[in-house]
Amino acid sequence: MERIEILYTDANVIIIYKPEGILSVPFAGFRGRTAQGTVEEILRKKGMYCQKYKPLPVHRLDRETSGVMMFATNERAQKIIMDSWHQMVKSRSYVALAENPTNFSKYGILPDSGIIDDPITYNAYNIGYVAEKSQHHRNGTDKNAGDKNSRNKKEVTARTHFKITARGKRFSLFELELDTGRKNQIRAHLASKGYPISGDSNYRARTNNFDRLCLHARSLVYIDPWSNEEKKFEWPEPKEWNEAVHK
Repeated sequence: MERIEILYTDANVIIIYKPEGILSVPFAGFRGRTAQGTVEEILRKKGMYCQKYKPLPVHRLDRETSGVMMFATNERAQKIIMDSWHQMVKSRSYVALAENPTNFSKYGILPDSGIIDDPITYNAYNIGYVAEKSQHHRNGTDKNAGDKNSRNKKEVTARTHFKITARGKRFSLFELELDTGRKNQIRAHLASKGYPISGDSNYRARTNNFDRLCLHARSLVYIDPWSNEEKKFEWPEPKEWNEAVHK
């Protein structure tokens, strides 16, 4: 597994690169490796860790998603960031390697760019999907994620901007930005249009060429609440994804 890399630190934030396959933060009773715990270890080794300077979560990436991620360093900073997250964050861009639809008569072909704004419904296992009745164009749905235990579901609004940067016979490469940060948002939205992300068995992907979910948080741009400066941090997606599209 790749190492966690600290890209930037100041008095209030820590920016890291999180590899795929590691939880952002632990859940109750979890004793395994997490990004938060690893950053804490790094700070301890550098003599920087203390009760007033430690990694505190302000947002999360799914376990199987890699990319740029932010921690606050103290509880006051954590509250300021979380309270102003949608105002301070100007851009969160993602890259996804997605399978092309197998049934174009059902799904159609997505344009080169656009917005997917279908609501996301969560089933009893808290897995998000787009219900067929919610799709504006009724062009199919991802059924495996939500048909079971369909009672007691909750639905939330979600908006994903997409741009297809490369199209191949089997795959398309997407750049995506989020207006809303819902759990499973990109995965559910792309799957609902017939483009499941490669390696995503939860949404019926047929391929797993890279032994991982091919979703990567490439960049984070935000206005620092303390200095009012715009800051941008990036980590490139694997170059093999682009090669897979053109094969």
